[in-house]
Amino acid sequence: MLAHSRNPIAGVAYLHNAVDRDVDDLFGRRPTEQSRIFTKQRRGQFLDYLRSHLAPASGASAADRFLTSSVRPSKHLLSYAAAELKDRSHFTLLDEQRLAYELVLHAVERARSADRKSVVVVAGGPGSGKSVIALSVLGELARQQRSVMHATGSRSFTQTLRRYAGKGSTRLKNLFGYFNSFMSAERNGLDVLICDEAHRIRETSVNRFTPKAKRERPRPQIDELIAAARVPVFLLDEHQVVKPGELGNVDVISAHARQLNLDVEVVSLHDQFRCGGSEAYEEWVVDLLGLDGGKPSVWAGDGRFDLRLADSPEEMEAFLAAKQAAGETARMSAGYCWPWSDPLPDDSLVPDVRIGGWSRPWNVKSDRSVGDAPGSAFWATDPHGFGQVGCVYTAQGFEYEWSGVILGPDLVARDGRLVTQRAESKDPAFRSRKTLSDAEADRLIRNTYKVLMTRGMRGTVLYSTDNETRAWLGSLIRVERGLETIYEQSGGS
Repeated sequence: MLAHSRNPIAGVAYLHNAVDRDVDDLFGRRPTEQSRIFTKQRRGQFLDYLRSHLAPASGASAADRFLTSSVRPSKHLLSYAAAELKDRSHFTLLDEQRLAYELVLHAVERARSADRKSVVVVAGGPGSGKSVIALSVLGELARQQRSVMHATGSRSFTQTLRRYAGKGSTRLKNLFGYFNSFMSAERNGLDVLICDEAHRIRETSVNRFTPKAKRERPRPQIDELIAAARVPVFLLDEHQVVKPGELGNVDVISAHARQLNLDVEVVSLHDQFRCGGSEAYEEWVVDLLGLDGGKPSVWAGDGRFDLRLADSPEEMEAFLAAKQAAGETARMSAGYCWPWSDPLPDDSLVPDVRIGGWSRPWNVKSDRSVGDAPGSAFWATDPHGFGQVGCVYTAQGFEYEWSGVILGPDLVARDGRLVTQRAESKDPAFRSRKTLSDAEADRLIRNTYKVLMTRGMRGTVLYSTDNETRAWLGSLIRVERGLETIYEQSGGS
């Protein structure tokens, strides 16, 4: 806060790590003398502003009073959040999604009316609308003046929710947190905690920044999340566990809750509806990857989904580029089989994903833009994300209309089935066999491709770097019935 001769209070924010495009939503608001913003691109303007506003006397005493003052949330925060969430068309419920939304709300109400702490688990595959339901439940409970938060284990997903669902309100953004934010939370301090993407729950919340005392005696992260609210709600897809240490599934969460003598309400979305795409295609992918004991089968098409096999990455990219140019969303992703370099000093990305004469960079590592490329959290939603190759950690939790997936040498076809080759993975989490067995690595690689291959809601283009695998996929993809269904755009996974 700055002193000014004509106005006693002035406000300014210097975002020293951001460029203009990182915070373009902030620039959309009309600036006032209490809300000036400068990014690192505007450092010179910021210095000029300070010189024209700062008084010669020290403001240390005023700063001390400010830092020690009490901060309390507005009593209108939750009703404001509800209005914001329910008014956004990005999160409008389809008729079928409303069914699941009501099932969750009824389960929450039953747990509360019984005056007994209870756990709700919602399981569903990609496209079943779990995140749309989560945000709608968040809005409704906030409207009812209940203390509620939404949490995930994904930086990309949470940052995107803060940008779009919390746009225009810092306090609304604070309704969206992370699973590791509840290590010291007050027991039952919330009425409801909505844990979205709960398959990403980890063994503990401990990391290298955790104080030593808490590192030595870590609690299970599931225990922290259950303890934080009277009614914790977990939404998950069991086939999306893609990282070592992730353990969120129906059985684990339910067993932990029952150990605490808590009631568990399980809602399954798998057989109820799809908000787009094709259930037959999802089942085909599960069988292809051998995730549920099924065997690979021929995809002849079902009229709801467009599955194609490209002969080259150039062919795949050209098809997706045409869709993107026509105003539809399209992205390319790949298994983690290439190195991932830091940006060059000139703010350009290194084209690490190299296949023959074709090469493209991975998505940006950090949340900050690099040149025209958006930060990692916004790769799936910013149009400038096209042209970079996404990895599973940036694609997970998002959907786009058209998906291109590069199968790297970590997953190849041999003797009529897909086998994993752990040594081909460049993911640092796969290096140690002491902490990650071959069997666990096999499951995680297969789950990774399950996630990547189910991001597209209208169609997917596959390309394999392995000749034998391309030929094998070609024998399985024999489309007789092409895409016939036209979908309205819908959000959430």
